[in-house]
Amino acid sequence: MLRYVDTTSASVWVETRGAATVDVRRGDASASARTFVVHGHHYALVELDGLEPGSTDTYTVSVDGEQVWPEVGSPFPVPVIATLEEGRPLSMAFGSCRTSVSHDEAGNKTHGVDALRAWALRLADQVDPADADDPDLAPDRLPDLMLFLGDQVYADETTDEMRAFIESRRDIEQAPWTELQDYEEYAHLYALAWSDPANRWLLSTVPSAMIFDDHDIRDDWNTSDDWRREMEATSWWHGRIVAGLGSYWVYQHLGNMSPAERRADELYATVLAHEGDDEHDFGPTIDAFAERVDQHPQTYRWSYTREYDTQVRLVVVDSRAARQLDPDDRALLDPDEAAWLDEQLRGDVDHLLVGTSLPFLLARGLHHLEAFSEALAGGAWGERGGRVGERLRTLVDLEHWGAFQSSFQAVARQAMEVAAGERGRAPSTVTFLSGDVHHSYVSEAEPAEGGRPLRSTVLQAVCSPIRNPLSRNMRFATAVLSYGVAGPVGRLASKSVHVADAPLTWRYAEGPWFDNNLACLQVDGPSLKMWWVTGEVIDDHERPRLAKVASYELDEHGNPPAHERVRERFVRGIRRRYRDKVKDRVRQR
Repeated sequence: MLRYVDTTSASVWVETRGAATVDVRRGDASASARTFVVHGHHYALVELDGLEPGSTDTYTVSVDGEQVWPEVGSPFPVPVIATLEEGRPLSMAFGSCRTSVSHDEAGNKTHGVDALRAWALRLADQVDPADADDPDLAPDRLPDLMLFLGDQVYADETTDEMRAFIESRRDIEQAPWTELQDYEEYAHLYALAWSDPANRWLLSTVPSAMIFDDHDIRDDWNTSDDWRREMEATSWWHGRIVAGLGSYWVYQHLGNMSPAERRADELYATVLAHEGDDEHDFGPTIDAFAERVDQHPQTYRWSYTREYDTQVRLVVVDSRAARQLDPDDRALLDPDEAAWLDEQLRGDVDHLLVGTSLPFLLARGLHHLEAFSEALAGGAWGERGGRVGERLRTLVDLEHWGAFQSSFQAVARQAMEVAAGERGRAPSTVTFLSGDVHHSYVSEAEPAEGGRPLRSTVLQAVCSPIRNPLSRNMRFATAVLSYGVAGPVGRLASKSVHVADAPLTWRYAEGPWFDNNLACLQVDGPSLKMWWVTGEVIDDHERPRLAKVASYELDEHGNPPAHERVRERFVRGIRRRYRDKVKDRVRQR
């Protein structure tokens, strides 16, 4: 897997069958690393340096002198490493929520077409779409980054293939049943997720960055203090969280870091200190690390940033492990994490991108419902209401930013300050990139009535799922909470428990839609363009065609097209009149 890449360096992550020396060669540059062992599995992280900025060249991977990548006879192009170049427009893709089932008719029937794989096939020119002239579907170069925003694997909702592996090891009638139990099962799950030939090729030639969400560990992970105490009372949770965080560090987080950040990382420093010792298994060390950071999340940071000269600052936020769940001092980010994010939210770039697995701006109805549930669980309507509120937020997954109002309000104010030019030069956009909710959309935000004028466009862009569609019933429920009276009624509910007004207001600019899809984003100076693609089966389930689902664009000045602004003002006026009528009727009743 090709992971961290900048202007002059690239990091290649490898898992091997046994202890070995791994060599990577790209043109005249080469580097090698000895594998390290975690619970019997062997890994290497090879760092190439001294590369030419803005260059693209093929590379090979050898294990103990034998070339293993690219594979002989592969139908896919030879993988390349493309370094960044200052001033070159940034191109990236993002998305979340992907299950690993077969890509035949049966798998597509239950889970839809894998949008990531359809995109991989198109990038590899394995499919000849009728609209090949569309630059969005047939780009002239590879993206600079693939950002995975959570639920890269599902540890709790396992597939038939994963269940068969589990059953070969233990009794699935005993806890944790068909859910993952230990590191060995996580290692197998990651192999299932990333070893399909098309996706494997893609991940070897497009750099990737990642952050976890709940299903990487378990549904509703860290929803509340009650949820956590319930899990910790089981016989199996300790093993799950230790294996989940430990394997996440190995399979996902290790490649998120730059070479300098890795050298400063406490765990990787231990790996380097034992370099060449093939007998030393780091499993117990990583287990102890995972146990500690679970109980004391302030001792390690999973969040990180990526800088793309003066064009883009990408800030990727841990919105799961860093939660503070004390009912009297509840926050999505603990004080250390909140202070770190506050420091990263600065201007002086063309675009500030904030990657958070959970949408910062949900549909208005959902947002207000989450704020209401938090206040209710916190005792706004007494002890009985508190029990109802706790059941409600767990049952309906009400645990996004809106359900942590103190954190939402703080980050909203900080984002508005960036957009107002109070934290350095105002960027063209402040854009939140998210997943999780199994539907996709773009929302535009503006100051609440009486708020400071903004110089930046504030956006929320969501891409979910890559491959795990909602049922029809859940789509209907989501749509109900996204449109019409849901917003005003939800606002009335949250006001009834004295939830503070947000410093900004927002509305859909595009969506929502429910397809399996992958989002692409391109910036060039102040302009920003996003589009969502999906896979469609024409005549062969194994070779889907790539199709566009939706798009959103800001012009060279960072503004929506004029006709869009006119349309939005018109629609906003109708919505406002409709909302006022609804409020009048609610008051009368």
